Parts: sequence; C-alpha cells; structure tokens
Amino acid sequence: MAKSSTTYTSGSSPQKILFAASEALPLIKTGGLADVAGSLPPALCNLDLDVRLVLPAYPQAIERAIPLKTVATMRISGVPEPVRILEENIEDRLHVYLIDAPSMFSRPGNPYTEASGRPWGDNAQRFALFCRAVVHIALNQAGLGWHPDVVHCNDWQTGLVPALLAQEWDRPATIFTIHNLSYQGMFDLSTFVQLQLPDKLWSSEGLEFHNQLSFIKGGLVFADWVTTVSPTYAEEIRTAEFGYGLEGLLDHRSERLTGVLNGIDYHVWDPATDLDITQTYTADSFHLKQTNKLALQKEMGLEQDKDAILFGNIGRMVEQKGIDMVIDILPEMMQNQKVQIVILGSGDEQLEQALLEAAEPYPGRAVVTIGYDEALAHRIEAGCDCFIMPSRYEPCGLNQLYSLRYGTVPIVNRTGGLADTVADLNPATMLDETATGFVFNSPDAASLLEAIQRAIEYYQRPGLWWEKLATRGMEQDFSWDASAAHYLDIYRMAVDSPAKNPVAAA
Repeated sequence: MAKSSTTYTSGSSPQKILFAASEALPLIKTGGLADVAGSLPPALCNLDLDVRLVLPAYPQAIERAIPLKTVATMRISGVPEPVRILEENIEDRLHVYLIDAPSMFSRPGNPYTEASGRPWGDNAQRFALFCRAVVHIALNQAGLGWHPDVVHCNDWQTGLVPALLAQEWDRPATIFTIHNLSYQGMFDLSTFVQLQLPDKLWSSEGLEFHNQLSFIKGGLVFADWVTTVSPTYAEEIRTAEFGYGLEGLLDHRSERLTGVLNGIDYHVWDPATDLDITQTYTADSFHLKQTNKLALQKEMGLEQDKDAILFGNIGRMVEQKGIDMVIDILPEMMQNQKVQIVILGSGDEQLEQALLEAAEPYPGRAVVTIGYDEALAHRIEAGCDCFIMPSRYEPCGLNQLYSLRYGTVPIVNRTGGLADTVADLNPATMLDETATGFVFNSPDAASLLEAIQRAIEYYQRPGLWWEKLATRGMEQDFSWDASAAHYLDIYRMAVDSPAKNPVAAA
C-alpha cells in the first residue's frame, strides 16, 4: 500500500538539500512543476535547511535572475564547451544555481519544444548534460565546496541523476518526485549509446523500457525514495489505467512510494493581500468578493450582473484537462440566462478553436481568452463564483487549491489530488459541515453537467448557504509548511535507509 503521509523523528537529520528541476518560478514556467520548485525549496529553508535549487540556464531564467555571478566551471564528458554554474545574487537563504551550457539551453521560447510544439530533437542530450552537472554538484566535484545530504529530483528531465549516483559509493540520498507520469522522457537505443551511459544501465532492471531508453525509470528504479504529488495519485499510478506501463515497477517499490500533497504559496495566492485583484477580502469580509466579480465581468465584456453565477476555468486546453467536456455542455449551461463563464488557457489548436466557436453564440455571457496572463488568472479566481476543473486525471492540481483559497467553489472530477482536496457537497457533508465543493465520479460530460447543475441550484438558495460553503474552503490550510515537514521526514528515511542498487552486480 502506498503511504500517504509519513511520521519519522529518529535517525539522521539531513541539513543540506540539492533540489533539481527543469523549471521553477519566478525564473521559468510551463506547468505546475514550476510552482512546486518555486515554493517547496523556500519552505524547506524555513525549516533551517541549507537548500540549493539548480536549473538549466535558459535565456528567460538568466534574464530574470540578473545579476548573476559565475561560481564554478566544469568539464562534463561529451560536452565540448566548459559548463558554468551561475548563482543568483539574492539575499534570502535559498541559493539558486543555473547550469550554463549555451549550445544546449540558450534557445528562445519553450524550454522543451520548438516553436512548432515539437520537442527539441536533442532533448536527451540537453537533459543528460543537466543531470551530469547535478551529479557533479551532488558529489562535491563542481568546485562549490558543498556536499549535499539529499538530492531531490523532479520528473523525467532529472531522472538520470539517481541512476548515475547509484553507481557511486560516496553519494547523497536521492528522492525522485513524479509530477506527471505521462511524461517519461523516452528515446531510442542509439541515444543511450550516444550518451555514453554505463552499459549495465541498459537492462529491464535499469533504464531500458520496451527497448527504449526511459529517463523517468532512472528515478523510479534507483531513487532511495519515490514521491508523487498527492496520496490518491500515488495509488492511481499503481494501476493499469494511470501507470503507463510502469504500474508493476511502482507496485514493486510501493514501500518506498509516498504521496505528499502539494501546497500553494500563500504569499502569492492570498485574497487578503493580492495586488492583482480589484478588492482584497477575507473569509470574514466575504461580501467584498462581489466587487471583484463585477470588475471581472466589466473587464471581460460580460454583462455586469451580481446575481448571475459566474464560472471560471484556467488551464491547458488538452484532453487530460477535460476542456472538451466543457465544450460539449456549454449550450446546455447557457440555456440558463443567469449563467456566465470565463475561460483562460491555451493548448491544442483544435480544442482552442472549438472552444472559441462554442462561446461565440453567447456574447456578454461566455468569453474565451487564448493564452496565459498571471494577473488575469488571479482576477478570475477572485471574481468567479465557481471554478470548473474536470480533469480526466490530475496528479495534484493547483487551481482547485487557489479556488478554495479565494472562496471560488471548485467543481472537480474525483481523481488524484482533486479527490484529496475537495469534499463533495452531499447530505452527510452538509450535516457535518465539511463540504468544500462539488465532486463528480466519472470523467464525462453528463457527470460534469450534473455537478454544475447542483452548483447552480445551491447558489440560488436564499440565505447564506453559498457563503458558508465558500468560506469553509477559504479556511482550509494548503500552505507548503505541512508538505515541507513531510518531505523532511522522507529525507531522513532516505538517508538512514538507502535503497539497493538493482544493477550493482550486473
């Protein structure tokens, strides 16, 4: 059984943590990993740990981290140019290192894909270099004079780190966090050879997966501990439906698999202090939220109507996120003249176009904005009454946590972190006053529509029923403090009980 939480107080107490990720706010973001990598390391610093965050030196990251200083220069096998370690010159306790290899990372746009949306053809080489640089730092071979107790890796781009460190006798403990198992970093055998990885890693016990090189297996197989971003997702990835062929391996490692719920940064997402919204408010001044609703309606060209129920959706327009279900039910939603919806996001061009066309017949009541605007995202969270999040799967999810914090009642599918964070409104939860949203049990349009209709009916109840539901969500604690404490427990276990190297005798 995968463990959902950990309590551990004895044994070694690791102090130095190297946190490796391919993106992190505020330097570079394409998805939820950046939110985690930008928030968890500072929370760990608050536990008096010495934390160093390491990222590739993308142009955007360099620009946002200026001023920088070169703190070390390395020679890495297979890389013709010297690789520099740049350090962000910041005053707080978190050190940020950027791995500067211009031939690999000095490219415009998305860190993973070309302008066409196709992955960069040399992604294996790019992130293998990043992994080797992390290994150099981890083994105190980078000239920094610093040897971490734990290396915390995240997603496939860092998957080779645990695999390479497992071959070293004097290594730190390794943690590997799965943020989304569907992204695995798969490449052919010739790439494995070209990367000059140790021959013994090419086996089913190592990095080979159906005759391909799997970066993510490096983390899943070799890390001392594997975590993922919610307890329910830790269970789901051990099934054929969500395991992407790796469910057997994850089940085999279930004693070292823990789901730790992501937190959110309450310094950034707090309606009491948010500078991006029209009117700040708290649970005690919930009536002020209506000012944000009227302002959002005006900004987005919606009819200004305080009595309309305003739905919001922010996210990637891809099948995983269930945006096609929203397209399917929009005509039925709009039959109710008191329903409005605002959507912000981008992704699959066909879904983008279909959504624009679906909203077109409802001017003043439905608006779609293609792209992403962080400030607008805050205003949508503050201004909407409900947030629709019908993901087919969701390892953790952050927008439902933002919505709870802003008193914007979430409507979610019962999966992954959505199941762990939103309590459905039903007779039992109404009685014990634990409900925080509306949850449906099957990822299809009919189930989503039924949940939305329940929300509309509840919203239209006279009295303070809706306010009580919304403010209960605002009172939940999803800060990073509790999650950071869980990770410290896991770091201790990983240091005290290193995993066996499955290819040591190969």
